[in-house]
Amino acid sequence: MAKTDVKAPAKVEKAPSETGKASAAAKAEITVAEKLVELFRLQHLDSQVDRIKVQRGELPLEVQDLEDEVAGLETRLKKLQDELGEVETQVSDKQNLIKDAKAQIKKYEGQQAKVRNNREYDSLTKEIEFQNLEIQLAEKRIKEAKAQIDGKKSVVEESKTRHDERKKDLDIKKKELNDIIAETEKEEKDLQKKSDVASKHIEERLLSAYHRIRSNSRNGLAVVAVERGSCGGCFNAIPPQRQLDISSHKKIIVCEHCGRILVDDYVVERVKGGK
Repeated sequence: MAKTDVKAPAKVEKAPSETGKASAAAKAEITVAEKLVELFRLQHLDSQVDRIKVQRGELPLEVQDLEDEVAGLETRLKKLQDELGEVETQVSDKQNLIKDAKAQIKKYEGQQAKVRNNREYDSLTKEIEFQNLEIQLAEKRIKEAKAQIDGKKSVVEESKTRHDERKKDLDIKKKELNDIIAETEKEEKDLQKKSDVASKHIEERLLSAYHRIRSNSRNGLAVVAVERGSCGGCFNAIPPQRQLDISSHKKIIVCEHCGRILVDDYVVERVKGGK
């Protein structure tokens, strides 16, 4: 029996209808609304992270300043100790020079007892005089160096005391900061994780705008709700027509005064109501 080729029915391309256009428009509106929901959700999460950071107050900055100061004091202390070591080495060198000069003098005096003429005697006498001058100069340098050593030791001691005090302050501030961080670390990590997830749901262009507005805002608010007819960020009044545009979710609306992204109660409820 011969096989019969059975052809699958060809798909018929349907022309877009008015109903299709309306559906696409509705989808676009929902898309804008969802974008606003995700933006406000991100803002809501970031604001909670900001709240936790505010609890730490100025402690992180104080700790950083103290760490810089302690590091600077340690560098200064090391430099002073190195300089002190150099001067002490100079004293030791001069003391050795004096010791060698005295040995030379003793040798020359012994040679003087054995000379056979005045010329040799005078030559040895000059050598002895020279060595005595070397001793006097070395003693003068030692005296000056010891004065420097006393001064540097005083400065080193003051610097060490200052360093120890600031190190103690740093340890106290670090403990305070670590205690606060320990209390809020888990909550902050959870919020940051949720914030990262929320960021992935927002297109790059909007996310970039969000971070730009947020960085330029003193309170870190880039997306705010309309409250009693006013912007929730700068509190300037929003015209009724603009409020209608915001609630229609046809496009993203920003405040004419502060540039923050504006959302209505629907978006706020979607985020804070946990829907």
